[in-house]
Amino acid sequence: MIRTAYAVININALAHNVQQVRLAAPNSKIMAVIKANAYGHGLLRIAHALDGLVDGFAVARVQEGVRLRKAGLQQRIVVLEGFTEHDELHDLLHYDLEASLHSPHQLEILKNTSNAKRLGVWVKLDTGMNRLGFKAHEISDVYKQLSACEVVKKPFNFMTHFANADDKNDSKTAQQIALFHQWTANYDGEKSMANSAGILAWKDSLTDWVRAGVMLFGISPFADSTGEFVGLQPLMSLHSRLIAVRDVAAGETVGYGDTWTSSHDTKLGVVAIGYGDGYPRYAQNGTPVLVNGERVPLVGRVSMDMITVDLGLTSTAKAGDSVTLWGENLPVEEIAICSNTIPYTLVCGITPRVEIVESEHS
Repeated sequence: MIRTAYAVININALAHNVQQVRLAAPNSKIMAVIKANAYGHGLLRIAHALDGLVDGFAVARVQEGVRLRKAGLQQRIVVLEGFTEHDELHDLLHYDLEASLHSPHQLEILKNTSNAKRLGVWVKLDTGMNRLGFKAHEISDVYKQLSACEVVKKPFNFMTHFANADDKNDSKTAQQIALFHQWTANYDGEKSMANSAGILAWKDSLTDWVRAGVMLFGISPFADSTGEFVGLQPLMSLHSRLIAVRDVAAGETVGYGDTWTSSHDTKLGVVAIGYGDGYPRYAQNGTPVLVNGERVPLVGRVSMDMITVDLGLTSTAKAGDSVTLWGENLPVEEIAICSNTIPYTLVCGITPRVEIVESEHS
């Protein structure tokens, strides 16, 4: 049976991308960030492929960490959102997961918990993201309270998160780095600042641990480049096929809302993919699509199950021919720009009806 919408995951690219992290941060341990179903690539698929290549994992939520433990992963696992209730703390302790600590509410839960096991803690410092974490004036008191908590492993660790590291010209990242170094200078425990953008562009952010996320999947963290441009190998490509080819006369429209009118006689190809598969609904007219390896423009509005492309009047394409939505010679970063979004949303947005095909192409 010929597949309709499917994504190919090139597992071998992971090893190359991990090596790029090692080259950029040779003195740091690697925490592989595989939250959000490993950025749409499959949580357990990616975790098992990274087993032995990285030093630890980071996920957003407790349930993700529990899945990794139940699947047999033994490395350190940090839950970046931490916990908000006793049941989550119980799971963290039971499954030997580590937690981000970012609020007084969490401190109160810890102080009222008795357990034979000890929780690995990463104190989240708010150096400028203003989302989660403690400010400078709170750190000393937090340190004292944590030191008195029997359920907390000692020494505990420190982390922060960058707001603008993807912009190499933004001075805020340098300010955040300086604050983190200043605030943690007198404390033991491991430190972590650098995300993918920090690893590649902000060398002063390289501490005990780096948190490699999007770059592991071969995607650039910078808006002005692609993964391949910064030496990475993309993991995911997205494909489908033509299901119809139609003649359209000049002046005719296509799709919902008549958002495109043909300026010439042409042939339109109908592709079996849409926002129901995770292809971005807001992809603009002219967004490139590869049909049999040739670039053609998207025309008309993306619908739930289909898109249309302008094949050109002399095209010989036919129903059943292959279509690439992003992949080789068509980076996902380019599609993101055409859709006024970031590549993270595209790979994370692949829906369950898209068949996943694993490849070990090197």
